[in-house]
Amino acid sequence: MIKSLLVANRGEIACRVFRTCRELGIRTVAVHSDADENALHARVADTAVRLPGAAPADTYLRGDLIVKAALSAGADAVHPGYGFLSENADFARAVLDAGLVWIGPPPEAIEAMASKTRAKQLLGIAPLTDVTDADLPVLVKAAAGGGGRGMRVVRRLEDLTAALEGARAEAASAFGDGEVFVEPYVENGRHVEVQILADTHGTVWALGTRDCSLQRRHQKVVEEAPAPGLPEELAQELRALAVRAARAVHYTGAGTVEFLVADGTAHFLEMNTRLQVEHPVTEEIFGLDLVAEQLRIAEGHALAADPPHARGHAVEVRLYAEDPARDWAPQTGTLHRLAVPDGIRLDTGYTDGDDIGVHYDPMLAKLVAHAPTRAEALRKLAGALERTVLHGPTTNRDLLLASLRHEEFTDARMDTGFYDRHLAELTAPAPDPYAPLAAALAHAHGRSRFGGAWRNVPSQPQTKRYEMAGEEHEARYTPTRAGFQVEGARVVHADARLVVLEVDGVRRKFEVTAYGDQVHVNNTVLRALPRFPEPETQHAPGSLLAPMPGTVVRVADGLKAGVLVEAGTPLIWLEAMKMQHQITSPETGTLTALHAAPGQQVQPGALLAVVQETQGARGTARPATDHRQPEGEQ
Repeated sequence: MIKSLLVANRGEIACRVFRTCRELGIRTVAVHSDADENALHARVADTAVRLPGAAPADTYLRGDLIVKAALSAGADAVHPGYGFLSENADFARAVLDAGLVWIGPPPEAIEAMASKTRAKQLLGIAPLTDVTDADLPVLVKAAAGGGGRGMRVVRRLEDLTAALEGARAEAASAFGDGEVFVEPYVENGRHVEVQILADTHGTVWALGTRDCSLQRRHQKVVEEAPAPGLPEELAQELRALAVRAARAVHYTGAGTVEFLVADGTAHFLEMNTRLQVEHPVTEEIFGLDLVAEQLRIAEGHALAADPPHARGHAVEVRLYAEDPARDWAPQTGTLHRLAVPDGIRLDTGYTDGDDIGVHYDPMLAKLVAHAPTRAEALRKLAGALERTVLHGPTTNRDLLLASLRHEEFTDARMDTGFYDRHLAELTAPAPDPYAPLAAALAHAHGRSRFGGAWRNVPSQPQTKRYEMAGEEHEARYTPTRAGFQVEGARVVHADARLVVLEVDGVRRKFEVTAYGDQVHVNNTVLRALPRFPEPETQHAPGSLLAPMPGTVVRVADGLKAGVLVEAGTPLIWLEAMKMQHQITSPETGTLTALHAAPGQQVQPGALLAVVQETQGARGTARPATDHRQPEGEQ
C-alpha cells in the first residue's frame, strides 16, 4: 500500500491531492520553486522539497529533480496532477525506474494518447499538412500538454507561419516540447468530454459527459456535468468512443476523451491522460473521489463491474486573477481575502494574504455547486459567487456571474463562441452608484476615531474622490452631531466597516474594507484618489507600455534604436502566467528607444519601447498592442 506520496505539481491540484491523502492516512510530500516557497501547497504538505529557480523549465518541468526529491523525502509514489509533466511518458518511466509507484496510465498509453498527433493517427485521423485557403480557418495546436498553451486560430494563410512559430515557442516553454500540428477549426461547436476510469483488470468506466463550452482563449472557464441537452443516442456514442480509445491503448487510471460537437456530429479532439481541472463536477454527480480511485487503481484494486449512478447536476467556475475587459490581462498582487458561502465546494491553492505572481497560471480557485437540477445548480452557484468575499487583484468574478445568468447559457444554447459574441455586454461596467458614498462615510468614521473631525459649529460639506470602473466619482457628505447627512439617501448606520443607507425606503448594506488606496465595497472595487492630484508621469509620443506584469522572453531579431518598423510587426514577447503575449508595433515608424531585454521583469505601465510615426507623432503613450491567441483545452 502507498504510505507516502509526492505531488509533482503546485497550487490547487497539489492541495486537492493532499486533501484525499490526509483522509486516507497517506503522508504527503510537496515540491516547490523559489517563487512558491510560501505557497499553500508547500505549507500544507507534511514535507516540502525545494526546486531551485522560478521558471517552470527550471523547476516543475525538471523530472530528474522531482524524482530525486521523492527519493530523498522517502516517498513511495508520485502523483503528477495536471499540466507540467502529467502527460510526459519519459517522466512516468523515470518514476517507475526509480522504484516508485506512478499514479497514472502506463508510459506507453501516455505516448499513444498524450501526443495529439499520435492519438489522431491511432484513431485514423490525419492532421492537415499542406494548408490552402480552402482549409481555413485552421487551428495550430501543441501536440503535448494542454491548458490552452501553444494554440492559435488562423483565418488568413499569410498568418500561418507566425502562428506556427508562436505556438512552438509557447509549447516549448510550457511543456518542454515544441511539436505542433494543424487541424480544421470547428467554429461554434460545443466542447463535450467523457471522464473515464480504468483499472488493471480490464474494467473501463465511462463516467458520463461534461460540457466545457464556455472558454476564453480556448481555455475552459465554466464546466458542468452532465452535458445538458445532448440526445441520448449521441451521449451513448461519445461514451462508447471514449471506452474504445481507452481500450485501444490498455489505459489505466483516470483520463478524459474530448470532442467538439457540431450539427449533431462528434469530432474527436484528444485524450488527456491525466486528471482534468474540471474533475470535481463528475465527482459531485457520481459521489466519487477520483483521486482516491486513482490511488486504489495504482495499488492494484479492481473497480466494480459498473460505475455508480449519476445524480443531479454540478457546475464549476474557474476564478482567475485576470481582467476580461482588458483582453483577459493577467493580474498580480496580494489576495487579501477569499471566503465562499457554505454549501459550495472550494478547491484552491491560495489563502488569505498569499501573493499572486507572474510565473504560473492565474487560476485562483474553483467553485463547484451541486443540486438536483441544472437550473438549481446554476442559481446556487451564481448566488454563492455574488456573496463570495474576494479582496485583491482584479478577477473574472463579475464575468462568471453574468455568464451563469445569461439567457443563452441558462437555456443550454451555448457553444465555444459564447465569449466572442457576448464579451462586451458581459464586461460592461455596472458599478454600484452608492459605493463611493459608502466608502467615503466609512473613511470619515475611521478618521473620527483618531483625532475626530466633529465641530460645535455647522459643518461644511466634505468630499472624497474615488476611481470606479475607470471613471472618477466624487462623494459628498456633511458631518453632523447625529452622524452624517447626504443627498438622495438617509444614513441609517455608518462605521469603519459597515454602512447602511436607506434609498427610496429600502435599506441597503455596504461592507467596506480598505487596503491602502484600494477599497472594496461589497463587490465593487474603488481606488481612493489623493486630495490633490499628483503630476502624471510623462512619456514620449509613441511610447509602448507593458499592458500587464510579466517577463520579457524575446526581443525581435535585430531590433535596436534607429531601425524602421512596420505597423503590426512583432517587437517584444512577454510571458505572464504561462502565456506568451506578442507585443506589436501599433504604427509604421522608427524605433527611437528600446528598454526591454530578455529576462527582464516588467510591471503594468513599464516603458518597453518608443516608436515614432513616420508621418508625425500622435503625442500619447499607450499600452503596447497585445496580439494573443493561445491556446487549447485544459
